[in-house]
Amino acid sequence: MRDIFIFLALIFATPVLANANQATVVSQWVQLNAGGAAQARVAVNGSDCPAIVIDGRASPMHLRAPEDNAFSVRVCSAPIPAGVKAASVEGQNLPLPAAAPQRIVVFGDTGCRIKGLSVQDCNDPAKWPFPQITAEAARTNPDLVLHVGDYLYRESPCPPTAKGCAGSPSGDTWPSWNADFFAPAAPLLAAAPWVFVRGNHETCPRSGAGWLRLLGPPDFDVNAKCIDHIKPYAVPLGAMNLVVMDDTQAPDETADHDLLAQYREDFASLATIAPKPLWLAMHRPIWGAITLDIFGMKANGGGNRTLIASLDPAQLAPVALLLSGHIHTFEALNYGDGLPPQIVAGYGGDKLDSAPPDLTGLNLSGRHVKDGISLPGFGFLLLTKVGDGWTVEVHDVTGAIERTCRFAGGALDCGVR
Repeated sequence: MRDIFIFLALIFATPVLANANQATVVSQWVQLNAGGAAQARVAVNGSDCPAIVIDGRASPMHLRAPEDNAFSVRVCSAPIPAGVKAASVEGQNLPLPAAAPQRIVVFGDTGCRIKGLSVQDCNDPAKWPFPQITAEAARTNPDLVLHVGDYLYRESPCPPTAKGCAGSPSGDTWPSWNADFFAPAAPLLAAAPWVFVRGNHETCPRSGAGWLRLLGPPDFDVNAKCIDHIKPYAVPLGAMNLVVMDDTQAPDETADHDLLAQYREDFASLATIAPKPLWLAMHRPIWGAITLDIFGMKANGGGNRTLIASLDPAQLAPVALLLSGHIHTFEALNYGDGLPPQIVAGYGGDKLDSAPPDLTGLNLSGRHVKDGISLPGFGFLLLTKVGDGWTVEVHDVTGAIERTCRFAGGALDCGVR
């Protein structure tokens, strides 16, 4: 009789043991990489990768990165071929890419800042509204989301006296990435595919290893040295080609002459990387406006010295629009002299910067601003294709439209309220 009980116990225990290694999806998303290749990625608990179901057929996802001491989740991936009708993981539908997106959400600089004495109240939605911003952006039904860089800002432990960030994780770890990006971004990750631009917070000495593991476009090798720089690549989007440029290492204040050759090569590639018109997405703007407080004196300026020293302005001829973050505000700038206009959208959640409301006539490291505006506050952009141009809606954290601009004919017009 004892043997029978042992036999029955083993039978009923077997399914439990078989399921012990099954993956539990913590986060899932679709991103567009070089050439517009769509890739599903998931972060999972468990030692198995889940299956992806594409048009009714299941196939295993591939292990991209195993778990380790800093990252308690493993990352799995699978390509999504063009033309598929449906894709899902564990019963959750994945957003599919549009061949020619008509509605594009743009923002950047989204994490909650905890670094040394510079502390943001991450637990206060009014002080760190990124979760609300993603929920409102998802309600606009975008076809694509462009994040212009800087995801992880929780670099230091929350000081014991700072109640606003109590309990926050810190460092280049999964808990920090989940708190700063994946958990609050969940509604928007489910709404549309994303293009991820690397920010200066994702350099190798900061959170580059985590970014390459989770969001980076190249294959990830846990044993390889952190990749300092990724060459520009193009994502075809129908009406234009979006070119993603990694300018995260370029210092703003002084030209780093050791990096000039690298960025000269990047700018030179714009002539042949894809058919024009190009939209050039890079985290640090070549020329962007910011108001600085220098020993109590306010000074307006801006411009990245390293990029300016690397660039022959004629190399921007194929570019119709510049998109960036880094400066924590919204800006729309027309430079003149045949240069493409610039949108700065670094107002997605981190501590805000300031810039003059009227940017007209400003000198940005030698570049004259023909006309331009900035707006205060947090929010996101929605670019919508209309005729031969695009409307640019500037949304606040509640989803309300603060300003509507028009991008057409090589210029930004923000005169319409």
